Amino acid sequence: MTQRHLTILTGASRGMGLAMAQQLLASGHDLLTISRKPNEELAAQAELAGRRCEQWPQDLARADTAAARLETWLKAQDSGTLASVTLINNAGLIPRIAPLEDIPAAQLAECMRVDLEAPMLLTGAFLRATAGWKTPRRILNISSGLGRRAMAAQAAYCAAKAGMDHFTRCVALEQAALPHGARICSLAPGVIDTDMQVQLRNADAKSFPDRGTFEGLKEKGMLTSPQEAAARVLAFLQRADFGSNPVADVRD
Repeated sequence: MTQRHLTILTGASRGMGLAMAQQLLASGHDLLTISRKPNEELAAQAELAGRRCEQWPQDLARADTAAARLETWLKAQDSGTLASVTLINNAGLIPRIAPLEDIPAAQLAECMRVDLEAPMLLTGAFLRATAGWKTPRRILNISSGLGRRAMAAQAAYCAAKAGMDHFTRCVALEQAALPHGARICSLAPGVIDTDMQVQLRNADAKSFPDRGTFEGLKEKGMLTSPQEAAARVLAFLQRADFGSNPVADVRD
């Protein structure tokens, strides 16, 4: 039986997530995507390429639902047909760009759920469901330089990404002790020309003292396109030494 590569990807409806999904399909991967809404172009591409592409509309602020569904779905898969299985936790958001005390509690909670709780729950579900598999397993958490650098008016996003980095380190230690442990890495993808960058450039300068930094990145042409960023991230994912450093930067 011909073996296939399976990738589970969150935040695949736009930006770098969509670019990764498109490039994975083009390279022969089957996909399960978890996003706020399905992408019709992605479905059409998969049909044309003869690849499987299942899209789950899901608000990852309720990641417990998605994690339970993912665990059940993975347990129903025949691991003998898979050459590899990969989870990419890509979805993310930033709340209002302002000092912590000026951000509504609901926005803070939503950010931490989507940016940190969801990757942890989905990673746990992935590892439980595939624990007995000998199929090579990889987990790629899309982090950020802001998880490694403090920035005013970005407390929630910085904290969530720092938490992602550190939980990745912990899981890497756990998996290294297993005979067929998964490889895991929390990867900063560089600065990308996405809606999040627009949000940062349009923030109130009085509340966000680093706004000029992001304006400068745009003006100097230093932002990577979603397509280029996706290609670099996916190339990193395929490296033979993937996971040897659990917290990395694509520019390393």
